[in-house]
Amino acid sequence: MATTAPSSDQNPEVENGEESEVHVFSSAAELLEKLQDKWRSVKPQPYPAMYSSVFGGIILDPALMVIPMDDHMVHRGHGVFDTAIILGGHLYELDVHLTRFLKSASKAKIVSPFPKSTLRSILIQLAAASQCRKGTLRYWLSAGPGDFLLSPAGCPKSAFYAIVIDEDFEQCKEGVKVITSTIPMKTPLFATMKNVNYMPNVLSKMEAEEQGDFASIWVDEEGYIAEGPNVNVGFITHDKELILPEFDKILRGCTAARLLELAPKLVEQHRLKSVRTDNLTIEEAKNAAEMMYIGSTLPVLPIIAWDEKPIGDGKVGELTMALSDLVWEDMVAGPKTRRIPVPYV
Repeated sequence: MATTAPSSDQNPEVENGEESEVHVFSSAAELLEKLQDKWRSVKPQPYPAMYSSVFGGIILDPALMVIPMDDHMVHRGHGVFDTAIILGGHLYELDVHLTRFLKSASKAKIVSPFPKSTLRSILIQLAAASQCRKGTLRYWLSAGPGDFLLSPAGCPKSAFYAIVIDEDFEQCKEGVKVITSTIPMKTPLFATMKNVNYMPNVLSKMEAEEQGDFASIWVDEEGYIAEGPNVNVGFITHDKELILPEFDKILRGCTAARLLELAPKLVEQHRLKSVRTDNLTIEEAKNAAEMMYIGSTLPVLPIIAWDEKPIGDGKVGELTMALSDLVWEDMVAGPKTRRIPVPYV
């Protein structure tokens, strides 16, 4: 899962489309040596630890951080996933993410091999084993390995995988530009379920990058604002109202939900007039005073232009950054119920 295929100039078996002899690995030891040799040159190591219920434990050797090809998540996309942030040696919002994770699994008709408490314990132990103090913890539930058929009936048991990604991220303070996506968005059933089929999301992101922009915005079939390719979106009106699109057709982002809980502090300070979710047309949204993406590692990313049209004055908004500060401070030093300490050895 964590490995990447070598490029053609690194692979002697792929050269100008000519026929060549394919190497046959005669033993597991020979293959392992090949994989380990590849990872020795990767510095720093981006994946310090992985858990696999197939192996039944935590893996520290990146050469072995793999999943079976006959896992139905691989060849049928029958799996769900979620992510938690590791920041300052704490896991942020793990319980909230786990709750959503299991709801997604239920919608996907995947029964977890472990109860929620065991999943939680595994993830905390994995974070500790990784020794990572800043990064992301990603985890998946799949129908499991078994065969290559359409139905998962031949899969004896579902599988749980998780990996720690050692990555640096900071509070976003620079604004980005976005476009309206032409890629059809997912139907509500799949959009509200955090499943592994992210092809529409990938194509939507690529579409924006091909135009020199950061990402995109989906608009639903009724003409209302939906979400970004892997983030929620929010707006501040000229009347200083914070509005996020309704969550009935899109994923209820954990960070977006937390922002809605924290934002009333700005109402108390008379900086915001109100905080709510509502349907917004594309015209209403583009005429907003400020606009932002909302997601786990951002946590709030200012948007300064949409389809080449400036949002507000085309600069990073003051209230956008005030909201960003609220969530970032919550991530760094918020309530203990939101931040689970990792018991590093």
